[in-house]
Amino acid sequence: MSLLARVVDEQRDDVSIAAIDGEVDVSNAAEISQRLRALLTNRSTGLVVDLSATTYLDSAGINLLFELSAELAHRQQTLQLVLPADSPIVRTFRIAGVVEAIPTHATVEAALAQRD
Repeated sequence: MSLLARVVDEQRDDVSIAAIDGEVDVSNAAEISQRLRALLTNRSTGLVVDLSATTYLDSAGINLLFELSAELAHRQQTLQLVLPADSPIVRTFRIAGVVEAIPTHATVEAALAQRD
């Protein structure tokens, strides 16, 4: 994994959770994308990407999330994001329209509860 970011994952029932700690940019977006996709199986119902510890995310990272969301929707799976209100990337997500396009929650527990 890139020195800029670390992905820590866990499984809860049929949902994969991936926490991204650090920066996502053009230099590591493809690697992170592969890592996130590798967490999904045919039995997965969705993916929660926890961006609580993400300090920077450029257009390559935003593009990754839009593409992943579309891909999962095609597979009848869901993508949900965790983005606390005090996150340094909130403003970028609002400008780019991410919060309107992909379900976004303040905590992992809130994202999981939304699935029930």
